[in-house]
Amino acid sequence: MANINLSKAKNAKNDEFYTQYHDIEKEINAYLDFDPDVFRGKTILLPCDDPEWSNFTKFFAQNFERFGIKKLISTSYAVESRHYKTGYQITMFEQNAPQYDKTKATKNGKIFTLTRDQSGDSKVDVNDLVWQYLDGDGDFNSEEVKKLRDEADIIITNPPFSLFRDFLSWIVRAGKQFVIIGNMNAITYKEVFPLIKKNKMWLGATGNGNDMVFAVPKGTEVDEKDKQKAARLGYVGDYTRLGNSCWFTTIDHGRRHQPLQLMTMADNLRFNKKLKGKEKYDQYDNYDAIDVPFTDAIPNDFDGVMGVPISFLDKYSPEQFEIVGITDREADNAFRTKIYTRKDSSKFSDLNRRATIKTNDEIVPVYARLLIKSKKLTE
Repeated sequence: MANINLSKAKNAKNDEFYTQYHDIEKEINAYLDFDPDVFRGKTILLPCDDPEWSNFTKFFAQNFERFGIKKLISTSYAVESRHYKTGYQITMFEQNAPQYDKTKATKNGKIFTLTRDQSGDSKVDVNDLVWQYLDGDGDFNSEEVKKLRDEADIIITNPPFSLFRDFLSWIVRAGKQFVIIGNMNAITYKEVFPLIKKNKMWLGATGNGNDMVFAVPKGTEVDEKDKQKAARLGYVGDYTRLGNSCWFTTIDHGRRHQPLQLMTMADNLRFNKKLKGKEKYDQYDNYDAIDVPFTDAIPNDFDGVMGVPISFLDKYSPEQFEIVGITDREADNAFRTKIYTRKDSSKFSDLNRRATIKTNDEIVPVYARLLIKSKKLTE
């Protein structure tokens, strides 16, 4: 397996990435800061998980009482169905349990539930998790897991990267709240962007587009650069870092409502070092909008449409801006971009702006742009 990142994980169907406890804690605390009762009285489902190893399970079990959770459900996918490339060792925890079944241990998924004190120590925590084998392999599309989805109020997990689109659709069909990890580029997916545009889904509060470290199964081949970057963040051993990961959610948080502090167009051109040498903002030649190549270069006094990088969504406040559309060719109702030839001026200014030259002399725009408008100037 080559260098591990989210897009390659999708292609290689390498879905075994385990989220760090610290990253989960930071993200969930942001929702609690905004609404301390966000999980109170709720049933939380953690699917596509491995409860014996999962930091999601540990985190929510340890905070069960503090968050006021009604019920915690965590499910795993069967060992044989995951097609491990390296050896899988059954844990002593499972082998020593009275319900242990040698055949089911590899062919069936498991379900862990937490509702009350089982140990008699007058508190509800990770020691009170109760488990059994699922009837099937734990596939989220199975009727068995669908029933658990329908029972839940909130779904939280790091889903299989190769199945992100299907998994998101699986949640949305049931109308459930969620907090899941994915690839920042998923913003351009036709299953994702309409939800973002309508403010039915948004980015989480932390780690968006930045390095996140994930544990990987022992023996997984990890690129040396990723190992080194993980080590610099304090993780040595079977870890990798994914530089384009982010949280997607339907749960509100305070960062989402913090407006960007921006300069005027004139001040940006004069003082913003990222625009050094520019006398004016580029105007697209195929759409009535200006190109803003950096989020911190968005002018606060322009009332028209602006094309901005998709990373803008990490700073997006629905009270400050309206999302008009997206240029990517996949998304529903996307704004189509022009195709240029070598005969065209080298100073073309397309919605996507950057381009690659194909062998047949076509120049095809690539990187997507979000199209936004300032709400306060247009209302």
